[in-house]
Amino acid sequence: MTVTTTPTLKLPELLAPAGNWECAKAAVENGADAIYFGLEKFNARMRAENFTAADLPELMEFLHLRGVKGYITLNTLIFPQELTEAQQYLKTIISAGVDAVIVQDVGICRLIRHLSPDFPIHASTQMTITSAAGVQFAKSLGCQLVVLARECSILEINKIQAQILSKNTALPLEVFVHGALCVAYSGQCLTSEALGGRSANRGECAQACRMPYDLITNGEVVNLGNRKYLLSPQDLAGLEVLPELVKSGITSLKIEGRLKAPEYVANVTRVYRQALNQIIKTHIETFSHREKDQYDLEMAFSRGLYTGWFEGINNQELVHGRFGKKRGVYLGEVTRIRNAEITVKLAAPVKPGDGIVFDCGHPERKEEGGRIYAVIKNGQDTILTFGKNDLNFHSIHIGDKVWKTNDPELDKQIRQSYTGENPQFTRPINIEVYGEIGEKLIAICRDELSNIVQVESAIFIVEAHTKPLSKERLKEQFGRLGNTPFHLDTFINHLNGNIMLPVSELNRMRREIVSKLEELRSKPKLWQLNHHAKWQDLIISKSTISKSTDVSASPTLIVLVRNIAQLQAVLTANIKTIYCEFEDPRNYKAAVKMVRESQAEISIFVTPPRITKPGETWILKQVHASQADGYLIRNYDQLEYFTTERCIGDFSLNIANPLTADYFKNRFNLERLTASYDLNINQLQHLITNYPASNFEVTIHQHIPMFHMEHCVFCAFLSTGTDYTNCGRPCETQAVTIRDRVGSEHILKADAGCRNTVYNSTAQTGAEYVQRLIELGLQHFRIEFVNETPEQVQKTIQSYQKLLQGEIIGSQLWRELKLQNQLGVTRGALGIM
Repeated sequence: MTVTTTPTLKLPELLAPAGNWECAKAAVENGADAIYFGLEKFNARMRAENFTAADLPELMEFLHLRGVKGYITLNTLIFPQELTEAQQYLKTIISAGVDAVIVQDVGICRLIRHLSPDFPIHASTQMTITSAAGVQFAKSLGCQLVVLARECSILEINKIQAQILSKNTALPLEVFVHGALCVAYSGQCLTSEALGGRSANRGECAQACRMPYDLITNGEVVNLGNRKYLLSPQDLAGLEVLPELVKSGITSLKIEGRLKAPEYVANVTRVYRQALNQIIKTHIETFSHREKDQYDLEMAFSRGLYTGWFEGINNQELVHGRFGKKRGVYLGEVTRIRNAEITVKLAAPVKPGDGIVFDCGHPERKEEGGRIYAVIKNGQDTILTFGKNDLNFHSIHIGDKVWKTNDPELDKQIRQSYTGENPQFTRPINIEVYGEIGEKLIAICRDELSNIVQVESAIFIVEAHTKPLSKERLKEQFGRLGNTPFHLDTFINHLNGNIMLPVSELNRMRREIVSKLEELRSKPKLWQLNHHAKWQDLIISKSTISKSTDVSASPTLIVLVRNIAQLQAVLTANIKTIYCEFEDPRNYKAAVKMVRESQAEISIFVTPPRITKPGETWILKQVHASQADGYLIRNYDQLEYFTTERCIGDFSLNIANPLTADYFKNRFNLERLTASYDLNINQLQHLITNYPASNFEVTIHQHIPMFHMEHCVFCAFLSTGTDYTNCGRPCETQAVTIRDRVGSEHILKADAGCRNTVYNSTAQTGAEYVQRLIELGLQHFRIEFVNETPEQVQKTIQSYQKLLQGEIIGSQLWRELKLQNQLGVTRGALGIM
């Protein structure tokens, strides 16, 4: 396999995942232009085998020799006590000549740029960038590339490209083109944290989205048949829309899968490499992928393949709901079971040795499956037989779906692509030769990376009397590049006359070219690095840290409500700051009017939706039209839009360390910052002792917003519509929860952008840690409500007011709320798991 280039159309980089050495080789030998991988810490796939810092020199030498870039994922939030270790990690990474680091944490972006003015930073999809404002934010941090959120359509990508170009804030953009889709926006999923203390923002996702749920509306279970997997998207496959992605000017196409096997990496990389090569060789408008490509991708790993959000929102297609695990290629349905033989009406080819599974519509149960022993054609049907005792035929039924889960022949072919000793995928080199009789032969070689080497013969060219060296013979000798990482692309002969040079000398020159070229390519990138730089240098407010906080000030209780009835209840509770987060921002005007008519000294802040995409400024205008006292800021567009207003940074900004806090506080002049929900009490203490406590507020009572999704459950399962234009808006008339396997009913809400949030059924409290935080100088404590009644709101507020006044202790409040209000309050994420 070879790669080709053309000056007329710029192909995007093909970026493949590598969870270990074998995956790295699989990616390289099947045409990846770059790989991304994690080290032992600070990466979003901690369950992967990963590499170590000690592997970096050898790994980067191997990659660069093969013309492949290597990007390290440092794409988690970094806690305060980890900054010094992360700093040393970064110095090691920069020194090793890594090509870039993929980053989520704003503070880490700052630290990298402090350590090195030129080391490339890629803004991770975990930064939840969905707009031109997000790209501008990343550029201001010193990022050289932005990985857009998976939820961006091609139309939205084109809008972002046009906007950043017009604003002169353009950066290269990267998108995921294939692999598993998170149902929640990356960087905004708190489900694993809420349910098990395993943060997705720390690389410990527990994949709760792949579990079955019951849908409950107005207290009644909705009969959805075999559709139980309400939050499990099909896998992304962008092959069908590859020409549109290329035309959009995307710089990099990323394949998901650092937890996948090398066979998956090799298979998927090869399919997309060949497709990109086909686009470059033929007219882009005539591109069509082969049926075999679809088969290969489904066999690699498939929960069903779909174009995701690339073609816009289609809630009937994204999540089919029938299963949440790997299937493969659909073979057909069982039509007959007799004498240990199973008859299937085949929809795809099958052969002896293939592995299959029988799907009875209950993927949560143990499913029957095994390897096929024989395939017997019987007219339109096919009879499959199996080894003795391989299957329990009582567990297989007529009508069961049959899936091919394994193809040993394909696996063998794929493994052969990367397990051999010699390079399978080669890079082009161009050679020119010069010389005259009586001089030495000079060969100049250039590779695709613009490296250039020159070698000359050890002996002089002589005149040939019988068999002169022809151009064809010269090209043949210099083109004998087998067992090297190269192939000869072009050969230009500048020699004149009948010349002669021994073939052995030509071979020696060729070997010298390869050796010099390999030496050049293997050299590590040399980035600037300030070895003496420290993260503490960046803290603007370091002179006022912690000790200057006025601990004598009375702590303040802030209340967030989600409907007018809750707001009315709060107005009777002597609360000085109220946040409103309503599903319809048009209702904010009424809320502001109600607060102002109360004639109490109350500040009311209103909250825009968590995500803003191109064309959604109208929502921000509606929010702003309320003329509230201030705004709770949740994303980059809002930082820009509300820049002249009173603003408080919310939890979705992922403020987990003082470097991030300092950036948001000083660059955007935010009044306060909400600490990340990923912090436990020890980490929170480190945060407010390394940056003034007066800058923070902490949410101490809430239903954690677990999933925040572009996927609309209301539309997908309570309508036949595809999006807000034709769904009938069941979200406005139905109270919906989703019930998990342990019986908890999690609350489902939609926002103005038709995005859904699943809130934990159980409110959680950090009451037991409040006194400790007050002693450290924290003054602002928030409690949040979702669907509580006005009476529950009032009782909860009273309990927390007593707590802040020192009339009760945290454990008393916890018992009081749990036993008296039946709110099911648990000790929350602040607890040390």
